[in-house]
Amino acid sequence: MSVTKQSLLNETHNPQLSSWLDSANLPNTDFPIQNLPFAIFRVAGSEQAFRGGVAIGDQIIDLAALSKLKLFDGVIAEALVACSQSTLNDFMAMPASVWSALRAALSQALSAGAELEGELRRCLVAQDEAEYDLPCRIGDYTDFYTSIHHATSVGSLFRPDNPLLPNYKWVPIGYHGRSSSIGISGQAFPRPKGQTKAPDADSPSVGPCKRLDYEMEVGIYIGGGNELGETIALDDTDQHIFGMCLFNDWSARDIQAWEYQPLGPFLAKNFASTVSPWIVTNEALAPFRTSWQRNEADPQPLEYLSSERNSALGSYDVQLEVFLETPTLREAGEAAVKLTQSSFRHSYWTTAQMVAHHTVNGCNLVAGDFFGSGTQSGPDAQEAGSLLELSNGGKQQVELANGETRTFLEDGDAVVMRGYCEQAGAKRIGFGECYSLVLPAKS
Repeated sequence: MSVTKQSLLNETHNPQLSSWLDSANLPNTDFPIQNLPFAIFRVAGSEQAFRGGVAIGDQIIDLAALSKLKLFDGVIAEALVACSQSTLNDFMAMPASVWSALRAALSQALSAGAELEGELRRCLVAQDEAEYDLPCRIGDYTDFYTSIHHATSVGSLFRPDNPLLPNYKWVPIGYHGRSSSIGISGQAFPRPKGQTKAPDADSPSVGPCKRLDYEMEVGIYIGGGNELGETIALDDTDQHIFGMCLFNDWSARDIQAWEYQPLGPFLAKNFASTVSPWIVTNEALAPFRTSWQRNEADPQPLEYLSSERNSALGSYDVQLEVFLETPTLREAGEAAVKLTQSSFRHSYWTTAQMVAHHTVNGCNLVAGDFFGSGTQSGPDAQEAGSLLELSNGGKQQVELANGETRTFLEDGDAVVMRGYCEQAGAKRIGFGECYSLVLPAKS
């Protein structure tokens, strides 16, 4: 039976749907009623407990407050209790049908003319009055390497004689990252120190990283997992992918160049990573799924990584942007300048293939596990997802609109990532913002 996008859509995706909250109906809002992403929040500066919330316009629906009103019963009531906790893990561990049911109930209650408008207005908290925590307890974090454009570009810098290793087109490459250093948007961290070796030096030295870089990635949150020894089939992955966020996987390129062989990233990657607060659900992204295609000249995926469904709907057209805010721009009150823009649709491997491959050996995923997509560079030079690529390995200055230049990041620089989905016949939805600041290295 053929697979169509229409089969993934329901009344929550209706582009004509509007909310009784005016800010949710503005044309460029990230959070119209068609989105309804999840986060963990509290009122900024308060001693309140962190709890689950859903974004709508410029407000947050406090799910703990909504749960106490007891307006719903059955699985909706159970889901709201789970969302009242300080992490979303228990909610994410529920079946995908429960995620969908809560989203549908919220959509109905937030729709223009809804009978529950008065009750839900009592549960609103302004987003500009909130602070956020990680949306879930991230037990394990795997970083993939799914952009062939990034892999080829970086490979040509580190291995000019052999830029793309032969296994890349056969297997989704990944490594086990450090979940303890993942922080929420607003994260500020000191420049990392480590061991590097200059090309003309006889021995390595230890000191602050000189080639600090960002990586523009998509973060993928796992919901319900699988038992140890069991696999997740490619076409079943929608039951396990809870949603996505923006992800900045910071990288110390000089430390990376010295340490990465033979076992790959270590200290170059484990000092900090930053996620945006909101998880845009897999269901909300359904209108923006698109076909995934492999160049006919390339090896075609093995059977466990190939299906009609994955070919028809495996890619997501998520627009990704990176902006740089320098101390000079900040002091002048000027906006951050855009460095790059690309799309997640260029990914060589799909999210479904990441999940299927991760579990083909029986690895057990659990609710809250996190995948990084790898740097999402597009086919054109201006779509590069890192300064390493934009500066050609530090050989060329990247010129900013105010006359400043960069090859890599300097102390006081902040990187801002934004993402959104937009296409004809669907309501634009966004991911919010992922902001992080580089502090000087500690003495």
